[in-house]
Amino acid sequence: MTNYTPGLHILSTFRAGSDKLTDIQGCRHLFDGLIESLRLTKTGEVYHAFDSGGFTASICLTESHVSIHTWPEFGKATFDVFLSNFLQDNSDKVRHFYADTLAWFEGTEEAVHHVTR
Repeated sequence: MTNYTPGLHILSTFRAGSDKLTDIQGCRHLFDGLIESLRLTKTGEVYHAFDSGGFTASICLTESHVSIHTWPEFGKATFDVFLSNFLQDNSDKVRHFYADTLAWFEGTEEAVHHVTR
């Protein structure tokens, strides 16, 4: 039997400006572009805008998921990305997805956890 390590899971809380934390369409465009460029497979998605201007998004992937929740009234977001795969190590893709997301939001990390599953 082969040892199986599902992969890297990054969970983060970051600060960002309210212009980015309310830009649900920009975030959707970012995530769709990353999913395509990293050759991931989307199986479903939900984006929901709140009256406060914040939003939540959860994207299911055959590799696992990406999710974000924003609070523009507090200047914060929580984000996580996990890309498991039995045949290959997707850790570099996880790091890439996270780095590009943080850069797009012009975010400043408050907390980040790298969990090897």
